[in-house]
Amino acid sequence: MPIRVMKPLGRLLPALLACVLLSGCTTYVNAPDGDLPSTLQQPRDLDYRVVENRTYTPPDWPQPLQADIYLPQTSGEARRPAVMMVHGGGWEGRSRDDMTPIAKRFVRRGYVVVNVSYRFAPAYRFPAQLHDLQVARHWIDNHADEWRIDPQRIAGFGYSSGAHLVSLLALVAGTDSELDAPYGESDTGFAAVVSGGTPADLRLWDSGRLLIQLMDGTEAELPTAYAEASPVFHAHRDAPPFFLFHGSWDDLVPPEQAETFMQALEAKGNHVELLWMNGRGHITTFLFRGSAESAALDFLAREMPAPNA
Repeated sequence: MPIRVMKPLGRLLPALLACVLLSGCTTYVNAPDGDLPSTLQQPRDLDYRVVENRTYTPPDWPQPLQADIYLPQTSGEARRPAVMMVHGGGWEGRSRDDMTPIAKRFVRRGYVVVNVSYRFAPAYRFPAQLHDLQVARHWIDNHADEWRIDPQRIAGFGYSSGAHLVSLLALVAGTDSELDAPYGESDTGFAAVVSGGTPADLRLWDSGRLLIQLMDGTEAELPTAYAEASPVFHAHRDAPPFFLFHGSWDDLVPPEQAETFMQALEAKGNHVELLWMNGRGHITTFLFRGSAESAALDFLAREMPAPNA
């Protein structure tokens, strides 16, 4: 037991100390030029209500899956931007509760937030998880009138395995990839994507337990499947803008993943911003993500402005 406790603490304490000692805990690559508009700097604190545990999957789906919908209390009938949030957990666990604090911050800023669950490996192998999100994305469109969502301003937000799935969903939507069928199509994409701690290229790892149980085999056994399950493989010139954030000390999803993903998107002419969380690992980046949330909110306000803004 002492070894199990001290190992994560040994990683956590240097990260916290580094953030205290460093003049800044983040490094922003492709940051917007100049000062942010005052509309982006002013925080909102809207009231909201939550509709919990709504089943979004059809009756014949292998496993019923639920979502929580966060609805800002805004006046008038104007359509509102939305964010679909997807939690991490190595494709095998955790829950959408991990994203609840983020959902609360975003809904107070005027976003309709749909926080979704998905099926886990190894009981369900890839691409089952992607199919779940494709169904969820259609479900959001089907309720756009009810929730006063602007269909042209829907973003995706994921962390870790959730970032992998959100990024993949955005990139295969409306393409000729086999992953876009039979549940995808162009309207399962996003206007913008926030992706943190992203496993962007599954081929960059030795095939560990999490990947083997997700993919039902090693990369050596399934090289084509590993490539097609990697967001970098699907980068194309019509991809939405991406905001990436990643811990510089991440030894679970190494920083190389963020660098490779950014390069792949930029090579196709897409806009990408990357916020390095200096001195933080995979878990501490998520736990101490406040600056990333703030930058992501500003990113979405720039990339999905109100129609008359």
